[in-house]
Amino acid sequence: MKTKLLILIALLSSSQLVFSQAVDINGFVRNYTGILYENGDFNMLQNTLNVNFEARGDRIAFKANPMLYLYGIDSLDFRLREIYLDLYFKSVDIRVGKQQIVWGKADGVFITDIVSPLNLTEFLLPDFDEIRIGVYAAKVDFYFGNSTIEAIWKPIYEGNELPPPGSIWYKPPELSAPPTFDYSKEKINASLENSEIYLKYSLSSSAIDFDLMGAYTWGQNPDLYIEKEFGLDSLGNPILTGLLITPEHYRLYVAGGSFTSTIKSFVVRGEAAYYNGKYFQTADPMAAGALTQKDYLHYVVGLDYGVGHLKLSAQFIQKYIMDYNDFIEEDEFQNTMTFLAHYDALRETLHLELFSYVGLNYGDALIRPKVTYDFSDSFSILLGSNIFVGDERGMFGRYKDNSMLYTKIKYNF
Repeated sequence: MKTKLLILIALLSSSQLVFSQAVDINGFVRNYTGILYENGDFNMLQNTLNVNFEARGDRIAFKANPMLYLYGIDSLDFRLREIYLDLYFKSVDIRVGKQQIVWGKADGVFITDIVSPLNLTEFLLPDFDEIRIGVYAAKVDFYFGNSTIEAIWKPIYEGNELPPPGSIWYKPPELSAPPTFDYSKEKINASLENSEIYLKYSLSSSAIDFDLMGAYTWGQNPDLYIEKEFGLDSLGNPILTGLLITPEHYRLYVAGGSFTSTIKSFVVRGEAAYYNGKYFQTADPMAAGALTQKDYLHYVVGLDYGVGHLKLSAQFIQKYIMDYNDFIEEDEFQNTMTFLAHYDALRETLHLELFSYVGLNYGDALIRPKVTYDFSDSFSILLGSNIFVGDERGMFGRYKDNSMLYTKIKYNF
């Protein structure tokens, strides 16, 4: 916390260099209301204020983006999503501060897009420009020809934000005995030794856009080291009496890349990452703490097609755990597809969209139809639905009681 405060003070002090220029203020206010199909209960009553403060000089710029969420009538959540300083040189740009960093070419899937962690308190439902969490980092972009080298240093760890107990999105694993938690190893202190490094090379040409990336990072979700505790029954036989669960983050080495190319009327996309050092839950009695370390490959291939105001897209995503054994609790291959159909009508004021995730392993899905009407450049109304179907063992089927109808009323200023 002290490190974050010092960074904020330095950024606010530096911002005075650009405040001699005009400050541009923009943002939006939004009402988001959701109702569960199952019982008609309101599962979402959210009002949002998003404000961007931006100032720019000849070689320097500053941005601050606070957001305020009001849930119901009495629960406030303030988030400083971004606050950073930009410095511009002849062939180098430097950005320092809290920032959202987007990598990769996939839609709705995070494969090489691992720099900014995710706010998963509402699963994958928030807009993707809001689901990422800003991170304190120094980012340097080197430009030469059609190429860019991007280097990122994150001195402060920030992980995914998960649903809290009591949330309709909180789905803890089934345990064979009452658990006790030891959180002493979950925190990662800010230090040079614990910092993260990311590197990406990008090339943009008329034939293809592609990038190569590497990272020395931490897992964004803690792995659970589970120690079994035993007692004796009335006959003196050992019985399982409890579980001591210790969440802990482990280092990951990640290497990957992505590409986009056009073939006639089609856009072909691909993205892949190789993860080294990941721990998986296992039922192997010989595995310490019910964890086993395995590498895995995560990749996606996609195809886009557009004609007039209609855009169609499909993606195939696979996660493959290498050196697999039958004790691992995840499937060796996890296969998912996404489908998108988007149509603009009435001089691009009416927007019809259908986006779906389909889990191929268990036949479950998340289906997301929505209709948006723009009354003006500033004011719009959205009516949508999130429909979870299929087997409860799947990523989406487990939430089928959370299917909902929702509206978003938004005013941009």
